[in-house]
Amino acid sequence: MKKIVVLSYGLGNVRSVGNALRAIGAHVEVSHAEHSIMQADGLIIPGVGAFPHGMANLVESGLVDVIRKYIAFGRPVLGICLGMQLLFDKGTEFVPTDGLGLITGSVDIIPVSTEVGRLPHIAWSTICQTEQGRQKMFAGLTDSEMRFYFVHSYAAMGVKPDNISATVTYLGNTIVAAVQSCNVWGTQFHPEKSGPSGLHFLRNFVNNC
Repeated sequence: MKKIVVLSYGLGNVRSVGNALRAIGAHVEVSHAEHSIMQADGLIIPGVGAFPHGMANLVESGLVDVIRKYIAFGRPVLGICLGMQLLFDKGTEFVPTDGLGLITGSVDIIPVSTEVGRLPHIAWSTICQTEQGRQKMFAGLTDSEMRFYFVHSYAAMGVKPDNISATVTYLGNTIVAAVQSCNVWGTQFHPEKSGPSGLHFLRNFVNNC
């Protein structure tokens, strides 16, 4: 049984993520302890909230170096929602803030005018996978099953095409929905709240561990 650590840093939806992982047969531990993280087969960085607050919590908890060390050993990491956003170089929510710098890009507000619609993007949305996503992250899912739950106002911009695994369209804006760089995965959507398709995605991540 694969041991997956769900990172506890004060801003994660750890209960829902943990329950979803247990539903697919993973051994789950919620922790911020370095020894637990380093012994895990996979690490998930969940997140709900603001980019500066998330990075501040990681820095104050000494987790930035732990995450980088874990990744350097070639271990799989999955960032969810804010957890995905923190993987990038920087965020501009409230104040410019450096991110983990693991994937090239900046996290900026989705440019939606009040005449067209409003934020946040809260919806079950159909995503469009790239060939990279089809081969790994979303392997085994049909196009009709590519519906996931989103809730966010900020999104990754300036991401290299080779790192994009899926996109989603919201009010005319093409948004990065999933990214991958070697052993680092990220989803803007919440797989733990996305029903059978979300569980299938999480099973793909666990199987990759």
